[in-house]
Amino acid sequence: MNTKLDSKTILEKEFKTGLRGYQQEEVDLFLDDIIHDYETFKKTIAELRNENARMKEELASAQKRPATGSVGTTNFDLLKRISNLEKHVFGSKLYDHES
Repeated sequence: MNTKLDSKTILEKEFKTGLRGYQQEEVDLFLDDIIHDYETFKKTIAELRNENARMKEELASAQKRPATGSVGTTNFDLLKRISNLEKHVFGSKLYDHES
């Protein structure tokens, strides 16, 4: 990110005064606000870059892991599927002999 201004440049900026110039105190207060915003933006950008890098690492790590079924599949879900498959393949014969 290339910017022309940073907080140090803003702080050290000198303005010439003229006959009907601005009130220096107002300009200084305004520049203080700008410096504060620049520092906030700089901090936020750094945090977002760190988060972005972390998320890229997590994604790369997740893509390297082998797929293990669909998300949220539990042993109970697998047993239920097996039971339904048995019913479908063997029909009621399987369950009639158990009684």
